[in-house]
Amino acid sequence: MTTPSERAAARPEPTLTAIMSERRHLINLAYRLLGTLADAEDVVQETYARWYAMSPEQQRAIDSPGAWLTTVASRVCLDMLGSARARRESYVGEWIPEPLPDRTEWAGGRPGADPADRVTLDESINMAFLVVLESMTPAERVAFVLHDVFRYSFGEVAEIVGRSPAACRQLASSARRRIRDARTPATSTARRAGVVRDFKQAWEAKDIDALIGLLDPGATVVADGGGLVNALLRPIEGPEQIARYAMTIAAMASDLTILERTVNGQPGLVAQRDGVIEAVMAFEVAGDRITRIWAVRNPEKLRPWTVER
Repeated sequence: MTTPSERAAARPEPTLTAIMSERRHLINLAYRLLGTLADAEDVVQETYARWYAMSPEQQRAIDSPGAWLTTVASRVCLDMLGSARARRESYVGEWIPEPLPDRTEWAGGRPGADPADRVTLDESINMAFLVVLESMTPAERVAFVLHDVFRYSFGEVAEIVGRSPAACRQLASSARRRIRDARTPATSTARRAGVVRDFKQAWEAKDIDALIGLLDPGATVVADGGGLVNALLRPIEGPEQIARYAMTIAAMASDLTILERTVNGQPGLVAQRDGVIEAVMAFEVAGDRITRIWAVRNPEKLRPWTVER
């Protein structure tokens, strides 16, 4: 009978192709856990650095390199989520997850530099979902994303987060309640696109009454400038206040071009000046009314939308 060390020595060394094929999965996981593509890329880089820091013998001893990479990436994310809470307390204004374009709209089209073909734009990537994830504790977020989004068993989740399967089940259940409580009635993509288009047209026409009519009584606008550009420091609530703010922007920035774009898999808008995108807006729509608008102006979060010149 062979020993574990003998079996590991006989196991072929994982190929570079096999290891790198996990990159898409790791990017998808880390973006959902952290909310920014830059942080997700840092996590993946750190994960691979740890893999290649091991000797060939140590690598061969790992039964499932893919599972090992996922475990390491998840633990790095868990650590980063803890420190991110402290960083966001000093963040200037509101913090919004980094918006992603549709893969066909990714700026620049640079070979090998396009994570849009690696981030799957499904329901777990829309802005409303990511914002709710931000309200969770780090452990809740990791347990929920791993189990409910990526379908890992609670036994596997427990191994990653260092808690019992029962505790992980409780964490995911708590996270699920947060998602359920924040969910709005389902609205078709076509209807959402129509409402966003009507908002764009009313904004361009400076029709304040039309804007008010498109906004839910409890509508809220949140903006993220990161202290790098001018943006709202606090949310604006109510249709009239939001409409007046939109009119102020229209009057002050008459040279902006508003374009319909896909933002995190949902109909959204971008504001462009001289060919450069200065803001990306994501919307939550319930029925025929807009309930939430998230406007990202922080240039560090607009990298995927910025064309290199």
